[in-house]
Amino acid sequence: MNKLLFYILTAVALTSCQPSAPKQTATPTANNSTVTAPAFSADSAFAYIEAQCNFGARVPNSDAHRACGDYLVEKFKCFGLQVVEQKTNLASWDGTMLNVRNITASHNPEATKRILLCAHWDTRPWADNDPNPANHRQPVMGANDGASGVAVLLELARLSKDFPQDLGVDFVCFDAEDRGAPYWDEAKAPTDGTDWCLGSRYWAAEAKKQGYKAQFGILLDMVGGTDANFCYEGYSLRLARPIVARIWSTAARLGHKQLFPQKDGGWATDDHVAVNEILGIPCADIIPYVNDERSSFGKTWHTIDDTPANISKETLAAVGQTVKQILIEQK
Repeated sequence: MNKLLFYILTAVALTSCQPSAPKQTATPTANNSTVTAPAFSADSAFAYIEAQCNFGARVPNSDAHRACGDYLVEKFKCFGLQVVEQKTNLASWDGTMLNVRNITASHNPEATKRILLCAHWDTRPWADNDPNPANHRQPVMGANDGASGVAVLLELARLSKDFPQDLGVDFVCFDAEDRGAPYWDEAKAPTDGTDWCLGSRYWAAEAKKQGYKAQFGILLDMVGGTDANFCYEGYSLRLARPIVARIWSTAARLGHKQLFPQKDGGWATDDHVAVNEILGIPCADIIPYVNDERSSFGKTWHTIDDTPANISKETLAAVGQTVKQILIEQK
């Protein structure tokens, strides 16, 4: 991309808080009453994906990572949220010290009734699932695996003024989720999967010390794929079954049953595990489970093809509308 054009686009993304006025849509609730909810804009969410990808791969310790972190902080502040940055140094499986930056943006921070929404914002340093072995040591752009979940959070944050007045929402962008050992160095990695999800485990441990409470949480991971299929995730069923039931029933009620089939999927070592097991907050993971010989997470997972060109606005809309409706109806 032309450098001048890149800086212009970045400046526009940083300064534009309200890209468009949301429409209002009346949707049914479980008791057949109606709630007028602001429309989730898939176009807006897609623009947030492009903005993140314009920085490059957001690998910890890189310039792109630092610049995109600044962008996310400013966007959340732009929407009137209170932002807290949690910066620390964490050791990767190979001993590399990572500059980790968890970002928490709180809507209505004084409210005692709180919901946790989260996603990871870092990207994989290696495209080690790419069909071409020559690409395995290239970084992943992470349009879906990272940017899509964050984009849905940003769009929901933009709509947060329309949430119930007594509801607080904490939008958390976890760092260093995707730093798990590549296949060529798996022998050096811990056998319990703790080489993954470094940021969320640190965040959950610190939040527990501070007495953080939320009624429940929803994790968004890879929520924009063209081949997405969101089945029940195993840890979510075991640790947050009522939240899973609510998400999938709401999706069905809104007409997204095909994308959210009510059947079992796989088990994902993901950021929600720390929220559940360390912090004790039931947190469900919306993550794809697809029938693909290379990966159950979708055809672009950990490949160089994880770009905005392979993002579906329809998928973004279905996920965003579902989560938004849950927030609007929260009592």
